[in-house]
Amino acid sequence: MAAEPEPIAASAEQAEPGARPRIGAILLVLGLAVVWVGVDQLAKWLVETNLKEGVAVPVIGELVQFVFVRNPGAAFSIGGGLTWLFAVVALAVAVFIVVFARRIRSLAWATVFGMLLGGTIGNLLDRLFREPGFGQGHVVDFIRVWGLPFIFNVADIAITFSVAMLVILVLTGRNLDGTRHGKPKPADS
Repeated sequence: MAAEPEPIAASAEQAEPGARPRIGAILLVLGLAVVWVGVDQLAKWLVETNLKEGVAVPVIGELVQFVFVRNPGAAFSIGGGLTWLFAVVALAVAVFIVVFARRIRSLAWATVFGMLLGGTIGNLLDRLFREPGFGQGHVVDFIRVWGLPFIFNVADIAITFSVAMLVILVLTGRNLDGTRHGKPKPADS
C-alpha cells in the first residue's frame, strides 16, 4: 500500500524552514565572490599593462600610491619560498567556503564568506597562473597607503574586510542563521 502524499505547504518557509534565506545567502556568497575576483583580476591586469614595477604613481598625493610589485610570499612577503603552500591553503579555504555555504542563513555571514571567497580566489589565481609558474606564481600587489608597512591588492581588501566583519559578528553573538547567541529562535507557526 502506498503512503499518502504529504500536504503541500502554503509557503516555502513552511515546506523547509530557512529555505529562501539559504538560497539567497548562497547566491550572495557566490555573487560577491565573482564580483571581487573580477574586480581584483581586472585591477591586476591594468596594473601589469600600465605600470612599471617598483615605480610609485601618486593617486592621492603620498597618502595613496600605486606601486606595482610581485609578491612571492604572504603578507609582508613572509614565506617567499612557500608559495606552493599558500596556493594549497587558499584552495582548501575556497573549497571549505563553497561546501560550508549551504549552512549559511544570514546575509551578514554570506557577505563575510562571499568576500573571503572572492579574495582568496583572486590571490589563488595569481599563485596558479602567474610567473614563475603553476602553483608558484607571484601575487600582484599595487596599493600602498602611507603609514602601512606593506603593499596590497583588491583581493587583500576583500579578505581584510571579511575578517573584520567576521570578528564583529562573532563578538555580537550572531549565528550563521541570523539569530543571536542566547536568544531563542522564533517558534514555527
